[in-house]
Amino acid sequence: MWILTLFLQDRIQMFEYDNREEARAELKKASGCKILSEIIHYRDFENK
Repeated sequence: MWILTLFLQDRIQMFEYDNREEARAELKKASGCKILSEIIHYRDFENK
């Protein structure tokens, strides 16, 4: 899971994406201060 965080003048917006390609495409479109984070859940490793 990928989270795009946008820091705007009066608020913070967060968007969730299932794959890296989609998240990076939206990151390029976004303006201003932004952070792209990959979220890895511990339970994802338990099933392997």
